[in-house]
Amino acid sequence: MSKALKASGFLGLATMMAVGLHQFVILSGGNPVSPWMIGGHAHLGVLSILAIVIGFAVPALGVTGQLRTAVTVLYIAGQWGIPGIVWLGEGFGLTFLMPTGFLWGLALIASMLIIFYVTITGDGDAGDRGPTATAPADD
Repeated sequence: MSKALKASGFLGLATMMAVGLHQFVILSGGNPVSPWMIGGHAHLGVLSILAIVIGFAVPALGVTGQLRTAVTVLYIAGQWGIPGIVWLGEGFGLTFLMPTGFLWGLALIASMLIIFYVTITGDGDAGDRGPTATAPADD
């Protein structure tokens, strides 16, 4: 599951960079970039970086089982849902999708709260294996 978070993060960054190049082409043609395009670009970038961080944090903190699955699924849904509705809702006129932003936002919040819960209830040294320890196997 942490591999899925890292992969989603790197795919999101590649997508964000492609959108950034598209924005550059628009700007170099003398036209302004739409705020909805900039907003989706920024959200996908930040959320993708955090997906990679979470991909490393989940095994380091010992998040396992159903909680690990919930963190992964909820986070990836929110990571793509937030910029997706900005691009689809505002950019393509599918404004009926905009209220789903609350769903995607709540998915992100829930995944963070699960990690918070595991952090405060787990081993006090979770993730602190020292400089010679090896990382747990990734899935």
